[in-house]
Amino acid sequence: MVSREIESLKETLRKTFNWMGHATFFFQPDTGERIFFIDPFNLKHDFGNKKADFVFITHAHNDHWSTKDLQKVVKDDTKIFAVQGCEDFSHENLEILKPGDYKNLEGIKIRAVPAYNIHPERLVYHPRENNWIGYIFTINNQTFYHAGDTDFTDEMKQLTDLDVAFLPIGGTFTMDVMEAAEASNHIRPKITVPIHYRALLKEQYHAAEEKLKKAVKGEVLILNEYS
Repeated sequence: MVSREIESLKETLRKTFNWMGHATFFFQPDTGERIFFIDPFNLKHDFGNKKADFVFITHAHNDHWSTKDLQKVVKDDTKIFAVQGCEDFSHENLEILKPGDYKNLEGIKIRAVPAYNIHPERLVYHPRENNWIGYIFTINNQTFYHAGDTDFTDEMKQLTDLDVAFLPIGGTFTMDVMEAAEASNHIRPKITVPIHYRALLKEQYHAAEEKLKKAVKGEVLILNEYS
């Protein structure tokens, strides 16, 4: 039986975190006030007055660092946290982060953690030396881990006390389903949410979701794409 705590956390996820597909999220942690984006890409919506207060970029590939999509959501005073390889974007509030950096945004804590490949066939995609990242957000004493594009690294193995882990499962460039399940079973978040897979797996993505549910010992939540 699913505990009330888990059900409450699922409700928080559904209400707060809008999955835009791939690795993209739009969320408002302050009951509808400040607007956060992670890796805005392939945005199909006109956000009108809902421009970002903060944007977080995990790495410099164009399906995560899309300047075309950034232009849709940034305003003059948007704060953009990005990484090595994003320095030439023209915005006065661009800050480059690296693994280990911390930020406190008026009560919301952000920690940048390493995201890279370890499997030989993937090393060319996300080399460790690029200093690309995932993010851990602490919001109202709950922790939300967006892993970025990564394999199951030694640094990930050290993560503890996570409420939610958004883990890539698409394979090829990142962990596949079984690698993500191994990672989830090691770091033991209360809820695991798969990301970065539907466009890659196409019609096979439903099977991947079911495979993940069976392999993960904890709770798995499949988010609906924002519409």
